[in-house]
Amino acid sequence: MLDFITVNEHSSIRLEGSKVIYVDPFRIPEYKNDGDIILITHPHYDHFSPEDIEKVAKESTRYVMPKSMKEDAVHAGFSEHQIYLMQPGNILELSGVTIAAVPSYNVGKPMHPKENDWLGYVVTVKEKRIYIAGDCDLMPEESTVSCDVAMLPIGGTYTMNFKEAAECVNRICPSYVIPTHYGTLVGKPEDFDGFKPLVNQEITIVSKLPEA
Repeated sequence: MLDFITVNEHSSIRLEGSKVIYVDPFRIPEYKNDGDIILITHPHYDHFSPEDIEKVAKESTRYVMPKSMKEDAVHAGFSEHQIYLMQPGNILELSGVTIAAVPSYNVGKPMHPKENDWLGYVVTVKEKRIYIAGDCDLMPEESTVSCDVAMLPIGGTYTMNFKEAAECVNRICPSYVIPTHYGTLVGKPEDFDGFKPLVNQEITIVSKLPEA
């Protein structure tokens, strides 16, 4: 049922519905140039990679990102008329796709400060609300997220670890959860094995980690 969702690697996500949407494209192996919308959560190199964006973007692609990233985008050569800047709490209707911006930050870590207003997103694709958390810890705002599919980081170090991610998904209680941000740059493939038994049984866990 979730064949329209692909995790390329790390937190690089592709959604295919009425439009092709990429989130934080990274380590894209070949040129596809099929992206209608590209969402960026924050400016760190493994989430905002202009060379990978070039592989999935086309002339008409529209870019959605935190308001604080405008200079980064312009410096990378993106046309201002194609850039849509968002802050937590904003909702955008773009090419028939509903995109809601939600907070994404660290608690007790310095890497992703709350005051930067970096983002996660809730995107509606094929009538399913997909929560893409970005690089974050267990945050109080997550308790208010309503979604059918939650895509959460589980690798720790820069984000929540698998125990915190399980607590988060149990609070949100979506139908499905797809763990991200583990097994390559940070976190271990075994984090999935630790995560799985901690998730409430009524939530279906989907492993989308690419095979080696």
